Amino acid sequence: MTNAAQAPASRLSDRTFYVLTGVVSATALALLAWLLLIRRGGGAAQVDLRFMPAVNAGLNAVAASLLLAGWVAIKRGARRVHQSLMVAAFVASALFLVGYLAYHYVHGDTRYAGDGVLRAVYLVVLASHVLLSMPVVPLALVAFYFAWRQDFRRHRKVTRWLAPIWLYVSVTGVLVYFLLRGSLPAAL
Repeated sequence: MTNAAQAPASRLSDRTFYVLTGVVSATALALLAWLLLIRRGGGAAQVDLRFMPAVNAGLNAVAASLLLAGWVAIKRGARRVHQSLMVAAFVASALFLVGYLAYHYVHGDTRYAGDGVLRAVYLVVLASHVLLSMPVVPLALVAFYFAWRQDFRRHRKVTRWLAPIWLYVSVTGVLVYFLLRGSLPAAL
């Protein structure tokens, strides 16, 4: 097949991938919006998932560590190590998302109980965390797609944005956990 014949097929498969990524991302955001803004917890009352925020903070910490290790690996030219670390970071983040959805399905939101400056810090960190978390899934899928297609020029373009956003979201996920837990009474 000639390059001219491959280009339209490549664009078609790129378009299909982008549409699927958009559908998956929009569905995930819609599910989160429904869960957090409309439903507000209360499902499966016999299930106690109060341990999940700590597990989720741990998964965020693991994802952040893997992202940093992956960055070091690619800077050293260890492409295979980088690939494994990035897949592991994606798995950690995906497990976080499953745990997050399960916890909020059962328990709903946990409100920040503190006040003053720490409350303002918490709300700023939480808002930036939530807003920046939205593009992580589609950007990560696109980055994986370009790497799989061995289009490393476009892969690097995406990851220049993705890497700092994903790292920030992972680190602030841990910070949100500690700020929130520090504001709650000891019984929780």
